[in-house]
This record gives sequence, structure tokens and C-alpha cells, in this order.
Amino acid sequence: MNKNWWKILATVLVLYSIIAGFLFHVPAKPILNETIRNIHFHVPMWFAMIVMLTVSFIYSIRYLNSSNENHDLMAVESANVGIIFGILGLVTGAVWAKYTWGEAWSNDPKQNSAAIALLVYLAYLVLRNSLEEEQKRGRISAVYNIFAFPIMVVLLFILPRMTDSLHPGNGGNPGFNTKDMAPELRPVFYPAVLGWILISTWITTIRYRIRKVENRQNLIN
Repeated sequence: MNKNWWKILATVLVLYSIIAGFLFHVPAKPILNETIRNIHFHVPMWFAMIVMLTVSFIYSIRYLNSSNENHDLMAVESANVGIIFGILGLVTGAVWAKYTWGEAWSNDPKQNSAAIALLVYLAYLVLRNSLEEEQKRGRISAVYNIFAFPIMVVLLFILPRMTDSLHPGNGGNPGFNTKDMAPELRPVFYPAVLGWILISTWITTIRYRIRKVENRQNLIN
């Protein structure tokens, strides 16, 4: 069996979600109207971010237990890709908010929490780049990453639920039900979630292999 089958699946699912996301009929919903199509892009990108940051968290723990350089590389590259998808999630969310809430950034608790969470992870990258000694950099950044992950969870999933929010699924505002997630959307939404997660995994593996090659070349030179 072709070991790259999941990459083919990722490509098919993402292409399907893009084409179907724009072309499939969507039910008329008050306020949301045609902007509901963004659910096939905005939400799956956040799922991809969360999965990649979870992978980064796991590999940071593994690095502290093993001091294996490959675990450190996987931790940082997963975080890099997670941040990229987090930024894409913020951008697509801001576009959606512009047409449904009236402005791109309305200081909604979920928006603010997401931005802070990304800043926490950007600080992780700054910390890594500020340390030159390899093992010291790996251990300190791994400890930071392990603490950054629960902070991200609190910012994205706990604090927004404790206050009023325009964002679905927070502050009593329902999410993923008939009020904002009609059954007609689900055949596109779920493949989109899986597709973007697989694409983020693919990007991470490419970046990881590139970093390994660069490290070997540095050792030779």
C-alpha cells in the first residue's frame, strides 16, 4: 500500500472542501447568510492549529525525557505550523466578523483570547531564537512550551465561556447546532476538518525533514 496515501487523501479533502464550500447550496440563515460558507475554512484551520500545538506539547515532554534532538525539532516545527494556522484562523475569523458583526475586530472575548494565545506561542519562538547553546535552548523552550499549552487551552476554551460572547459556542451562544450549523453543511465541514489537519501534518513533516538536513549539513561544515 502506498505510504503516501494520507497525503493524497489530504489533497482530495481540501480540494473538495474548497470547491464544495463555495459551490454547494447553503440554507438561508439570519445575519449569517452566505458568510456561513466560511465555517469550512475558519473552523478547520483552528482545529489544525490545536492539533499541531498538541503535537508540539507532546514532543516537548518527550524531549525532556529523552534529550533526543529530533523530538525538539518536531516540537518547534509543530509549533511553527500551528502558529501559521492560528494566524489563518484569526484572518478568516476577522473577515467573517466584518460581515456578520459589523467590524473585523470587535474585542469579542474569543477574538482577544485567541490573539493572546498566539502571542504566547510567538514568545516561544522568540525565546528559542534568543538562546544559542543547543541543549539549553531545547530544554528551556520545552519547559516554556509545556506551560504555554494549558494557557492556550484556558484562553480558547475556558475564559470565553465565562462571559458574554458573540462567538458561537461561548457565553451561552450556541455552536455546531441547527442555529448556526445546518445539516447541509456537515458533509463539507467534517471532511474539511480532517483535510486541513492532514495538510498541517504534511507541512510539519516537510519542515521537520528540512531542519534535519540543515542540521546534518551544519555538522559537516
